[in-house]
This record gives sequence, C-alpha cells and structure tokens, in this order.
Amino acid sequence: MKNINFAVILFLFFSGLTYAQEDIIFRHPLRAQTEETFLAVCQRISQHPFMRGNFEQERLLSRLDRTLRSSGSFLIAANMGMVWDTINPFPSTLVLGGDFLMQSRSGGQKTVISAQGNEAFLRMAEVISTVFSGNARALVDNFKVYFVGSTAFWELGLIPQDRAINAFAERIIMRGDTVIRSIQVFEQSGDSIKYILLNHNFPTGLNADEQAHFRID
Repeated sequence: MKNINFAVILFLFFSGLTYAQEDIIFRHPLRAQTEETFLAVCQRISQHPFMRGNFEQERLLSRLDRTLRSSGSFLIAANMGMVWDTINPFPSTLVLGGDFLMQSRSGGQKTVISAQGNEAFLRMAEVISTVFSGNARALVDNFKVYFVGSTAFWELGLIPQDRAINAFAERIIMRGDTVIRSIQVFEQSGDSIKYILLNHNFPTGLNADEQAHFRID
C-alpha cells in the first residue's frame, strides 16, 4: 500500500496562521488556577456528540501574499468524523472518517485515501477529533495546553506533541463561548487557514444523507 501523503491531508484540513505577537495566548500555559475553567469549557463542548453549522474560511498563501475565501456547512460527529461541505466559490465535500479521507467535487469526481494498516493516519484522525470534541484528557496528553478566559469567553492554545502533526500544524488557536467559534492552525510553512464557525445546532443523531458521508461505497 502506498504511503499516505500527510502533507496533502493536513493542508486540506489544517494549514497555519503566521505567528503574530498579538497571539498572546501562548504566554499563558495551563495552570492550577485556570484548570477548573478549562475543564468546564471542555465538558460543555463534549456534551454535544453531533454538531452542524456553517463556516467561513480564509486561507492565506504567504508566499503569494494572497488570501482565498470559501464558505459552506460543516458536520462533526463524535466517534465518526467530520464533513466540510464547501459551497462557495466551488462546490466540494471533504470527509475525514476514522480510517479514511474522501474528497468529492462537482461532476462526481471522488478521491478516497484509506488508512487501513497505517497507524500514523489513525493517529492524525484521533488528534483532529480531539480538538473538536473537547476531550480534556486527550488534549492534555497530546498537546502543550495554554488557556485564558472564562466559560463566557475563552481562548485555547495548543502545540502538538506528536511529531507527525507538529511537522505541519505548528500550533492551534481556538476561541469560543458556549461553543467553538473559531479555529486557527499555524503551519511551519507560514501558510494559514482560519475557520469561523456559525449557526451551530446540535441534533440528537444523523439523518440518512449524513450517515452516508461516513461510508465508502
């Protein structure tokens, strides 16, 4: 089996923001004084195994000094994966399952990357799921954690401990209140991506079309 191109996978999901001095979150490592609030925030996020909403994305290509914008809808399902359904400017769907990544474009073109037998891919999927699910124990185990704020408004900084992830996603910033509102991921290359998450809703389960995203036909 050919090795999975992790650079491509991570670029599709997470690039980084050029580090700026105003990102002072990384001056605030998680401490005993802030741990209780951090745990409360994570518990609130983890209460919703299914989350839908809309996203706005800004991708900065630092070498070209160019910003690309797109928008669409997202779906996050605990223990299953996540779906990013881009509507503008060009329709496409990106699905990260537990052991595969699939991209579909208009016209029916589909690319599937299987992770069967590849522990590194499974590790990557686990780490990404941890970020979105608010798994406090897994966050502490897998990242250097930085935290400021309250349950009303908080900011979380993460530096991956896993070398495979850290090679591309140098650091991650999340901001939110009762839900995650934005995600920024810093990449070694200096390119960047920023997701603004909007219109959150929390279904009790998935409909048939949503379940189909997580099957490879």
